Amino acid sequence: MTTPFFESNPNITKPYALMDLDDTLFQTQRKIDAWKLPTAESENLVCATVNKKGEPLSFMSQRQATFFNWLLASTDLIVVTARDRSEIKRVKLPFASWQVLTHGAVILTSNGQMLNDWQQHMYDALAPIQGKLAELTELIGKHSKNASDAPNDLVLTPHVDSFNDGSDSGANHDPLTIYLAIKHAQKNHQILADLAQKLPTLIPDFDEHFYVHVNANNLAILPHAVHKRHAVQFLLTNHLDNQCPSFGFGDSLADLPFLQLLDWYGMPSRGQLHEQRHAE
Repeated sequence: MTTPFFESNPNITKPYALMDLDDTLFQTQRKIDAWKLPTAESENLVCATVNKKGEPLSFMSQRQATFFNWLLASTDLIVVTARDRSEIKRVKLPFASWQVLTHGAVILTSNGQMLNDWQQHMYDALAPIQGKLAELTELIGKHSKNASDAPNDLVLTPHVDSFNDGSDSGANHDPLTIYLAIKHAQKNHQILADLAQKLPTLIPDFDEHFYVHVNANNLAILPHAVHKRHAVQFLLTNHLDNQCPSFGFGDSLADLPFLQLLDWYGMPSRGQLHEQRHAE
């Protein structure tokens, strides 16, 4: 049997593109200035997200907007983000495929409904540790109030979901806390890094139930069941065509495990992953 040589085919099969959002496809003006992004002059910026008041918050440079437009036209673009179901609504981009949200705790189908078999799996994993998450919330609140250097500068946000998409077929569950997010009001990243080191001492068997991810002014305390990699693996195994190629991009160390499931992956030329590689 002779192995054929490659011949071009006009019938294009769209690959899957699994993409992180914040700091990968767009970023705030503060980061645009800090990173000195090319083609990010004010006349070239495209609004990508808004804040809770509906005001522009994050932007794409001209190059990023061109890249995103190419992704929309040439790939089956799948969102993989830490944003939850409320936060993703403030992203003003025309997504039309699967969405992996809340660090992987939520998967939405192309019509915006929750993927029921995944959501039942996540509910079963999260329900038993609600007490631990409540205890952590209380302990972190006390830690913030008792901090001698800058009390009350830690902003704690529990991310909660009912795992109910509102349809008759959706699972109807009480709301559960999925993970805890902490920011520093004055953007003191070192304080968050120090807190990440202290967290395992605040609650017994912390490491058994949780892991911590820190990226700049974002600290996330996540149950082991919640991970972008777990959700992407579920999609690849159960819902995506295994004959289609896949690639993706992400900016943070938390993205790397899901990216490694794909055929090809990369990172933007700035951000946590890039800095880690550059340091090595």
